[in-house]
Amino acid sequence: MSNEVYAERNEGIATVVLNRPDKLNAMDGASWLLLGEVMNGLDSDDDIRCVVVRGVDNRAFSAGSDISVWGEQRTTPEDVRKYSKDMEDSLEAVFSCRHPVIAAISGVCMGGGILIASSCDLRICAESTRFGVPINRLGMTVSYAELQTLSRIITPSAALEILLEGSVFGAEHAKELGLVNRLVPDTDLESAAYALAEQIAGRAPLVNRWHKKFIHRLMDQTPLTEEEIEEGHAAFETEDYQTGYRAFLNKKRATFKGR
Repeated sequence: MSNEVYAERNEGIATVVLNRPDKLNAMDGASWLLLGEVMNGLDSDDDIRCVVVRGVDNRAFSAGSDISVWGEQRTTPEDVRKYSKDMEDSLEAVFSCRHPVIAAISGVCMGGGILIASSCDLRICAESTRFGVPINRLGMTVSYAELQTLSRIITPSAALEILLEGSVFGAEHAKELGLVNRLVPDTDLESAAYALAEQIAGRAPLVNRWHKKFIHRLMDQTPLTEEEIEEGHAAFETEDYQTGYRAFLNKKRATFKGR
């Protein structure tokens, strides 16, 4: 199997590495499929408590889609639809992963790279990172599904600024637009991302998964069912609740087991 996207595990923290350094981690059809497969595999692993997505080196998170292969992979309408579906399915796999997912962003983050980062729950960014979606220079559109990924985290006005201007912009402006949660010095990105991952992994994993599920559900405007409302109280029946409650009373640090 190709290692253009792969996962590493260190206790409860998984790292998903975008590994096409000669292309600044730009994604072709095969690597989009791999991203989805890797994320789906992590989603099913009960031992994972947090996921970090990053580029293989600090030159790029991802330069987006690999335009150099479009002559082979996006030639006919059928090719275009398949490529788009594979990409959208992989973005959905990142977004719907039940574990918390952090994007550690450095270097270049363009086009599809922004969409991968936007599908993560939290985004930590090196100060020198450059962003952009200059797709109107190519005479093509972003699909509805791809726009949904972006519009989950930024306003329509911010999305239109990025798309209509087609400009490359810096990390400070990315934070102003809401694309990223936190900026750190370039040399601190890795330590900051994994410090946050360890903090999250040390909290009750069932609660983290529930909160992510609840927030995602609230993006859907249909009324909650009685079963969904009841699930909001399920944590009180877990062993982790008893562990956390007693640790708080005794002024000790809780060790959660995810049950």
